Amino acid sequence: MADTFDIVIAGAGHNSLITAAYLAKAGYSCLVLEARPVIGGDTMTEELTLPGFLHDTCSTTHAIFMQSPIWRNQELPLADYGLEYLLPEPVSHVRFPDGTYLTQWQDIDRTCDEIARFSRHDAEAYRTMLTEWQSVAPIFNKARYTPAGWGMSTHQALAAHPQGTIWMRRQALSAWDIISAAFEDWHVRAWMLWFAEGTLQPAARPGTGTLAYSFVAGRQRNGWAIPKGGSGSLPMALGRIVTDHGGVILTDKPVSQLIIEQGRCVGVETTRGEQYRARHAVVSTIHIKNLVGMAPAEAWGEGFLYGVETYKAGRGMFVAHYATTEPPRFTIDGGMIEAVGAGVAQSPENQLHHDTFFRNGTISDERPTLLVLTPTVEDAARAPEGKHLIKVITFHPYELRQGPEHWDTVKDAVAEFNLAELRRYAPNLTDETILASDIRSPLDLERYNASNWHGSCHGGDQDPSQSELLRPAPGFAEHRMPIPGLYQTGATTHPGGSVTGGPGRNAAMVILKDLGKDFNTLLP
Repeated sequence: MADTFDIVIAGAGHNSLITAAYLAKAGYSCLVLEARPVIGGDTMTEELTLPGFLHDTCSTTHAIFMQSPIWRNQELPLADYGLEYLLPEPVSHVRFPDGTYLTQWQDIDRTCDEIARFSRHDAEAYRTMLTEWQSVAPIFNKARYTPAGWGMSTHQALAAHPQGTIWMRRQALSAWDIISAAFEDWHVRAWMLWFAEGTLQPAARPGTGTLAYSFVAGRQRNGWAIPKGGSGSLPMALGRIVTDHGGVILTDKPVSQLIIEQGRCVGVETTRGEQYRARHAVVSTIHIKNLVGMAPAEAWGEGFLYGVETYKAGRGMFVAHYATTEPPRFTIDGGMIEAVGAGVAQSPENQLHHDTFFRNGTISDERPTLLVLTPTVEDAARAPEGKHLIKVITFHPYELRQGPEHWDTVKDAVAEFNLAELRRYAPNLTDETILASDIRSPLDLERYNASNWHGSCHGGDQDPSQSELLRPAPGFAEHRMPIPGLYQTGATTHPGGSVTGGPGRNAAMVILKDLGKDFNTLLP
């Protein structure tokens, strides 16, 4: 006989755990089923290289999450459950191909002094941009933590703002439109592009205008916010909240089928044939590309199936993890610098040209743009004494001309190519310094977690056709799936990828409304 709970949730990433935590707090019995041996999804910390080296498999920084009502208002008392954030200084250190660099500090005056070394005009433009962004950031943040289609739209909220018409235009422009108009020096433009593409969206695409502001402003506000102990500290704390409220979390339980009776989803079945039934709702964080195969096609309807058929992955990630005896050390005027968040920004032309390689399904042979994360600079306990862990990230297409399986042939060479670029600026990373490595191509990321469909750790592209009311498919943005009783959360739903907690909180709001409960009664 199947086990029965009020709510059954398939997947234990941070969003599904947030949904479970709110629902359990509201008094519902919740079961969370996770396919892997441990919870966390893409907010995972694991020993990928050597024992004692605690790497973040996908996400590392939670800067957006720190602005969420979940954390800021402690709607879920995560601080009481051991979650702690570190705000490293410097915020970021980025190198340029001519040997110059730009360091971002939590003190905006100090950051502007860095920019002024290249252009005083650009330093003032940066300060102005952040000031202007601060006036509208609450509008965009509120939209992130409101179910799509609920209440006042972003457009309506901007219309009521004194500079709203300006921001409507900025939102529709590309990030590159904003950056190229605001800044004159190519180093500063390249630096701003490096930030703007941090969410895997091409900066030249219309509709990315706010990314010229939001990513860099988030770092300026919260630094490269990292959870103490690793990204996995967030799901661990969420899991304790769920179980303390009577919830049950089971691992090694990959869901393979939805149980449909009389047109309604009433439970799930695992690959081992185990059945778990839900009195009120089933919640999925399974990627929609995989979810539709778990029920008959006629159950979904033509419109939803077309939305899934045309759903795009967007940019894939390529990640190299290293266990080392030293962090990357960069030479600066007067000495050396180490940073949790560092990187290499190529010229604007080079960075913008990379989109051509995505469209063509080829691996760039140009000098790579790199994001380099070394959390042990701030959180030394994540590696054995005196040792460090480094993550080097670039973006590449999943669909190569030779097929995605070609990644197995070329991934080591790509990792060496990226490492050679990093060594130009951090020559201390010799072969003797590097103790072990773990290389993950877009194909490897998909193999690791099926929700990383086509190598996207952000649940899929976030172009205008896959955003807000159109995510994951037109007509189904409010977390309710075409099959009654089935709800969707996670990165394939609004507001999309990154560690925000937005999809998890929004799904909980919708489900509680459908159950006749007031979400606000759960708030502190």
